[in-house]
Amino acid sequence: MQKASFLATVKTVLAGAIGIRRKADHESAPLKPAHVIVAAIIFVLLFISTLLAIVKIVLS
Repeated sequence: MQKASFLATVKTVLAGAIGIRRKADHESAPLKPAHVIVAAIIFVLLFISTLLAIVKIVLS
């Protein structure tokens, strides 16, 4: 079984964020939980930063 690439991990996190991951993708993905957690934390931080920037722009 091959290790998942960084791009595959990012795709998994983004698909999970919007809820569109197929069962076949889930079963065939050899992802390490630590990599998914790190990618998810980075995604959440970027998402929150983007929302805060949008709010500051709108309110200014």
